[in-house]
Amino acid sequence: MIEASPSMTSSMNSGQSPPNSVDGGEERNIRVLVVDDSAFMRYTLARRISESRGFTVVGSAHDGKEALQMVESLKPDVITLDVEMPHMDGITTLRQIMATRPTPVVMVSSLTTEGARETIQALTYGAVDFIAKPESKANIEQIIEELLTKIRRAARARVYPLPLAVQAPSLTTDASTHKMTRSMGGKDKVVLIGASTGGPRALNQLVPQLSSKLPAAFVIVQHMPVGFTRSLAERLNSLSELAVKEAEPGDKLEAGKALVAPGGFHMLVDQEGQVSLNQNPTVHGVRPAVDVTLISVAQNFGKATVAVVLTGMGRDGANGAVLTRSVGGKVIAEDESSCVVWGMPRSVVEAGAADEVVPLTEIPNAIARALEWN
Repeated sequence: MIEASPSMTSSMNSGQSPPNSVDGGEERNIRVLVVDDSAFMRYTLARRISESRGFTVVGSAHDGKEALQMVESLKPDVITLDVEMPHMDGITTLRQIMATRPTPVVMVSSLTTEGARETIQALTYGAVDFIAKPESKANIEQIIEELLTKIRRAARARVYPLPLAVQAPSLTTDASTHKMTRSMGGKDKVVLIGASTGGPRALNQLVPQLSSKLPAAFVIVQHMPVGFTRSLAERLNSLSELAVKEAEPGDKLEAGKALVAPGGFHMLVDQEGQVSLNQNPTVHGVRPAVDVTLISVAQNFGKATVAVVLTGMGRDGANGAVLTRSVGGKVIAEDESSCVVWGMPRSVVEAGAADEVVPLTEIPNAIARALEWN
């Protein structure tokens, strides 16, 4: 979920106009609710946000229970939500918000391993972005500009109430369970799934619907910074028939397996299906970039390439989709109706590279059709 800087992006309530505009095109302030159990963080974030042009802090809450009351009465455009809080933690609070009054939420997360797991969980439950909390109070100013950028993006995105099955998915397999994969054969294809803002939620719905018996190896590129893609891969692995793991140098594509590009690295695939990673300059402001991986797959696997471009801001994936189409591969773009941000899929459609444009619920069937095509 993440565009320039390691950011993801966010959402406006379905059917509503963007909260930072009014009739006549005039700008109005984005109304923000700050939720954090630390009095210092609440005060500092609220002060710095309210001092910035284009923002109004409508309230601050010290825990989830107070936040839920304020969401209902104040109706903010965007909420910044701490993950770790007493009485009602950020995950529980988020689920209540998405069930009762869906609102764009930017999570404020610690950089610990546990914090990363909780952040991925929050993103699959409907949070549209997150920011890493600084390790010391002295560094708080370093995140302010990034946070303001993410709040602006959040105010323009689309938030969906998530069905209960998505809010609380049951684990289909234990993460440690051995899953059967196999070397790629002549009829197997490579399916690359690319996403940014709203991607973890979309992947959380899509990947568990993919059978390990499909004649394909899978590659997932989700815009996300270092430290979070491993948790994303572990979560998807626990929910899916596919063996999902964060990619490492030397990993090989296998049918029944999905490799997730690690945060902070571009991922390439050679003609033998072997993975290499690099830290070359960002592409479209991000690393990993969908285009980098997709272009390498299309160059080496030609018409056996299937590209799936999901929700996200920007145009990452469009160049790779054009190449995929030109070499005889298939391209599937998520329809605007199910996207948190219809940016990346839109760029594919506008480039004339999409074979199918379908909502998220129809993408598993579209992938199956693409795999049957010779």
